[in-house]
Amino acid sequence: MNTQDLIKQQITTHSVVLYMKGTPESPQCGFSAHAIKILNACGVNNLFTIDVLANPEIRQGIKEYSNWPTVPQIYINGNFIGGSDIATEMYENGELQELLQK
Repeated sequence: MNTQDLIKQQITTHSVVLYMKGTPESPQCGFSAHAIKILNACGVNNLFTIDVLANPEIRQGIKEYSNWPTVPQIYINGNFIGGSDIATEMYENGELQELLQK
């Protein structure tokens, strides 16, 4: 399976996916830590995370898949949401919570 197929499988198999630097218990960048914090605040308990630092092919592949240059990247129900800045904005206006309840 190539990297793009693997990414597509991860995104379509899990309802909430976070490509991040590090792990939820030990994020390796502030933006990844913030993304975890926001998803936790929304009550997400079925979060599937991928540490891009542990897998350079995924790290590059996810940027190509989404056409988005940075990590973290959040996907909900197979759709690309954005990074921690977009997630913060959506959280503050209640959009993220609505999306996660669907």
